[in-house]
Amino acid sequence: MDSHAPPAPAPWTPRIVAFFCTWCTYTAADLAGVSRLKYAPNARVIRVMCSGRVDPQFVLEALAQGADGVLIGGCHPGDCHYVEGNHKLLRRFQLLQRLLTDLGLERERVRLEWISAAEGDKVRWAINDMVETLKPLGPLNLPGQQQAWDRELARRAENPEPAPDGPPPGPTAPIPSPL
Repeated sequence: MDSHAPPAPAPWTPRIVAFFCTWCTYTAADLAGVSRLKYAPNARVIRVMCSGRVDPQFVLEALAQGADGVLIGGCHPGDCHYVEGNHKLLRRFQLLQRLLTDLGLERERVRLEWISAAEGDKVRWAINDMVETLKPLGPLNLPGQQQAWDRELARRAENPEPAPDGPPPGPTAPIPSPL
């Protein structure tokens, strides 16, 4: 064996950003840690006061900054400390799922789980299951895709494609002025 061979690259593991409400899911994650429940170290937890405060823009920014998936955890419906925060999140989550589809991203990359403060084992399951769900999807690599898109735009700006022969598409008669 060649002692100068470069080391084999480590296998890819998904990077997950987790938005957890402070009252239930974050407390359950703390319980999982205190209980020494083993789960994948792939999630970076961001504590929010209420899951209803998770804006779809936060999720898209996490993906744009290199996350392969986003896990959102909130109180069970009816148990929100802010009365209807998790109902607000559910409406936003449904909108976010449609947006992901429109962007051509897999819906499985963003997940919502209702986890109470006493469900440390469910935090472990949700993180481990999300890692296993993301592995077959592979890296999202939106930052790399954005760089590729920027290069494509620069290339097109330098070498614009020739205009097609004939009149431009659209109406041929002049559009009357509204004044």
